Amino acid sequence: YRLDDLVKSQPLDPVYEMFKVYRTRARERLNYAIRLLETEPDFTVDETYQFDRSEAPWATTSEELDEIWRKRVKNDALNLVLEGEPWEKAQDVLIKRYKGYLRRLDQVNNDDVFARCMNAFAHTLDPHSSYLSPRNSEEYRIQMSLSYFGIGASLQLDEDYVQIVNIIPGGPAAIDGKLKPKDRITGVAQGHEGEIVDVIGWRLDDVVDLIRGPANTV
Repeated sequence: YRLDDLVKSQPLDPVYEMFKVYRTRARERLNYAIRLLETEPDFTVDETYQFDRSEAPWATTSEELDEIWRKRVKNDALNLVLEGEPWEKAQDVLIKRYKGYLRRLDQVNNDDVFARCMNAFAHTLDPHSSYLSPRNSEEYRIQMSLSYFGIGASLQLDEDYVQIVNIIPGGPAAIDGKLKPKDRITGVAQGHEGEIVDVIGWRLDDVVDLIRGPANTV
């Protein structure tokens, strides 16, 4: 009953503490999941996995959590095996998937936590109201003005790499002709002689900010 009072005029320390605990627990579970993949699950055992736990009671011990996650990992592996993947391939896919969760978790910063808190607070007052961080506010302004600066390419994260999804017709990248879909961007420089900044492992929005730059610049 005091979080709303904190929003008015006080530091949101409890919010950051809650996220800190969440991140610690999530790391513990994901690292446990990765360790489980060292051994192929026994798919002959007759057991069930409850995917939707929204109505289930909270686990009270680490042992309960271990059992829940053992079944989750087994269920994830079974889905891949049922698609015809051999265990070695399913194992590799899941290890990459769980390590990807860990990377994204580690990339969450205080601004992200603040934005999520303020959005949750805004939605309690009005489901149509949202908090826009300075970065999201700028993105919204760009979309509304229909005026884009950048290389003219759609990007996505592929593990630690930013990958070209497609080239926007008429943009600088299309006119230049060197970038192709599925190319990976490993570094970004400003100007013809600028130092290349290694962007492997960066957040996608940070790479976009670096690439975009002012209009009419290289």
